[in-house]
Amino acid sequence: MTTVPQQPSEGTRRERPSVPVSRAIRVLADAGVEAPRVEAEMLAAYVLGVSRGHLAIADGFTDGQRERFDALVARRARREPLQHLTGSAGFRHLELAVGPGVFVPRPETELLAGWGIAEAARTAEPLVVDLCSGSGAIALSVAHELPGARVVAVERSAAALRWLRRNAADRAAAGDRPIEVVEADVTVPDLLADLVGRVDVLLCNPPYVPDEVAVPPEVERHDPASAVFGGADGLAVIRPVVARAAELLRPGGVLGVEHDDTHGTVVPALLAADGRYAGVTGHEDLTGRPRFATASRRGDRRHADPGPAWQTGSS
Repeated sequence: MTTVPQQPSEGTRRERPSVPVSRAIRVLADAGVEAPRVEAEMLAAYVLGVSRGHLAIADGFTDGQRERFDALVARRARREPLQHLTGSAGFRHLELAVGPGVFVPRPETELLAGWGIAEAARTAEPLVVDLCSGSGAIALSVAHELPGARVVAVERSAAALRWLRRNAADRAAAGDRPIEVVEADVTVPDLLADLVGRVDVLLCNPPYVPDEVAVPPEVERHDPASAVFGGADGLAVIRPVVARAAELLRPGGVLGVEHDDTHGTVVPALLAADGRYAGVTGHEDLTGRPRFATASRRGDRRHADPGPAWQTGSS
């Protein structure tokens, strides 16, 4: 998480964080924030320019810092995302810039990214594609953890692309291998035509929430609807991705796609029914909910009769 450096002056009166943080916990709890203590402490650490783990031994708030902390708590109580307040989101080993116009990456997506990284690591110089890249969380994690990988990130939204390119530039400046950013709609039939039959690992965290499903205020008010909702059944983007991925993957290449927790049987069934995939597996998140499905491209490059449909794994 990005922090604001402290610049204390001699003789400045400081207030220990415990009292303002306790007050903030009550405010956030009353507002329905799910983890009020964690978030109050994270905001306090952000304002003080320290890690959350060092909050207990940090210098106290100056009057100005306490006012800024209280203002941030008030905004969070109005359900503005914590990551918008701090300007960054942690994802695996990275801190990524986020804000209005881009979907805030979620911890559950780290499981999909981790699966993809483990699969890509089987190849010396893998070609990895990240569809619906958003902030670039998956693509940049692959590039960071697998320096030999060529990574292509695809995003349609102009607003999200600004965050993606910013994060890509930041990571390249930090020494990671630059990723390739492609502006495109992942549902078009000729997507990445130059990569047909060449991709080793294809990952996708698409919009997948069914249109009529209620979502938390942070999502409803601040995440782009186009990055959240996937049509009446939530599968409007997943269906064409499943079809196009089968064209892009080399024989034996693998696909991982995140989905709604109500799609635990539907998405694996789509993969099995396509006929070009083998080893279809459903994966759960850390809470035991269905979260993503994986499969490998059959070696014959043709539609084949689906065999045993799929199995359930855990992540």
